[in-house]
Amino acid sequence: MTTDWRSRLHEIIFEADTPAGRGFDIALIATIVLSVAAVLLESVPSINARYGRELYIVEWVFTILFAIEYLLRLLVVRQPLRYATSFFGVVDLLAIVPSFLSLVFPGTQSLLVIRAFRILRIFRIFKLSQHLSEAQTLFRALRGARPKITVFLGVILATVLTIGAIMYLVEGPSNGFTSIPESIYWAIVTMTTVGYGDISPHTPLGKMFASILMIAGYGIIAVPTGILTTELVRAGLAPVSTQACPNCSRQGHDVDAKYCKFCGAGI
Repeated sequence: MTTDWRSRLHEIIFEADTPAGRGFDIALIATIVLSVAAVLLESVPSINARYGRELYIVEWVFTILFAIEYLLRLLVVRQPLRYATSFFGVVDLLAIVPSFLSLVFPGTQSLLVIRAFRILRIFRIFKLSQHLSEAQTLFRALRGARPKITVFLGVILATVLTIGAIMYLVEGPSNGFTSIPESIYWAIVTMTTVGYGDISPHTPLGKMFASILMIAGYGIIAVPTGILTTELVRAGLAPVSTQACPNCSRQGHDVDAKYCKFCGAGI
C-alpha cells in the first residue's frame, strides 16, 4: 500500500502523462510565475512602501508551499540524495533558501527570482519532446566541451594575470593602475571588449599592450563558440521521452527505454 501511494504521488509530482500530473505542473508553473512577480514588485520602492507587508506575507506563503513540495519530491523518490544533487533538485532547494537567509541577511530574498529556472519544466508539461531533445543535446555538448573550455579559461586567466602585472609595472598608480588586481580587472574588461573607461593607459607602451589585448579579445570571443558548435554536432539529436525515473527522477531517456540510463532502474 505504501509503495502504491508513493508511486501514485511520484506520478503526480514528476510526470505529466496523466491529468493529475499535468494539472499539478500547470499549477506549479502558475505559482512560480506569481512568486517571481511578487519578488519583482517588492523591489519597487513605491509599491513596497504601500504593499510591503502584504508582499512579505505572500512571499512566505509561496516559500512554505515550495518547501512542502520539495519535501514531497524527496519523499517519493527512491534515492533522495540523487535527486537533491540533480539540476532541478538544487534549483528547487535554492528556490526556498533565500527566504530563510533573509531572516539573518536582509535583502537576500531578492535571490528568490531563481525560481524562474523551475519554469523549464514547461517543456515536459506540454510534451515538447523536440525541445527536450535539443536540451539534452545542449547538455551533452556542454559536458563534452568541458575539458576544452577549462583549458581555454586557464589560458585566459594566465593572460589577464600577465597583462595585469605588466600594466601595473608600465602604467603605475599615477595612471589608475593602483594594484595588480586592479590591473587584472582592467585587462578582463578590455579583453571582453566592454571597455568601461574608468581605467585607461596613458603611456605609449601601455597603449600598445592595450591595443594587442583588444585585438586578441575579438579572436578569443570566437573560441568558445567554435568549441561548443563542434560538440553540438557530435552530440546529434535523439528523441527523448517525458518519462521520469521513479528511482532517481532523472529525465532525458530514449522513447523506447525500459531502464534508466543514469541509475539502471526500471522505468
